[in-house]
Amino acid sequence: MSKLVLDSASLERSLTRMAHEILEKNKGVGNLALVGIQTRGVTLAQRLQKEIQQVSGHSVFFGILDINLYRDDLTKVSEQPVIRKTEINFDLEGQTVVLVDDVLYTGRTVRSALDALVDFGRPKKIQLAVLIDRGHRELPIRADFVGKNIPTSENEIVHVHLTEKDGKDEVVVVEK
Repeated sequence: MSKLVLDSASLERSLTRMAHEILEKNKGVGNLALVGIQTRGVTLAQRLQKEIQQVSGHSVFFGILDINLYRDDLTKVSEQPVIRKTEINFDLEGQTVVLVDDVLYTGRTVRSALDALVDFGRPKKIQLAVLIDRGHRELPIRADFVGKNIPTSENEIVHVHLTEKDGKDEVVVVEK
């Protein structure tokens, strides 16, 4: 059984609101950078970057972060983890970096992303933007910007489908 939580229009509205919140909290785009966590966080960060540019008239730095080698559960994920590219082609020093991911669950992915990010430099500030916060944290991590909070049970999975990767925009919750 699956339950539709965000359709295409709701997902787009959530991203538009998040872009406005990012601009408001940071008082504009000065020293602002978006870094997407592979894979769907990258697509969401690109969409946020586009929205921020449309609203503010200014572009912001954009980066891609692969956290697979920083995971504390690497051996549980796969015998041969897929290593994707990391591209941070700007100096992090003095930047406010907004890490972007699709779903915030236990917090372990974000912890890995923080470890990976500081290997590239020392940002002035790091904020977190997630499309979905489903609860069940195992680490003391919270998002600064959330598209939608969804109470879930441990036996549910949140699937984020994005047009660029999956051919459609939607978020569904399914039973394991």
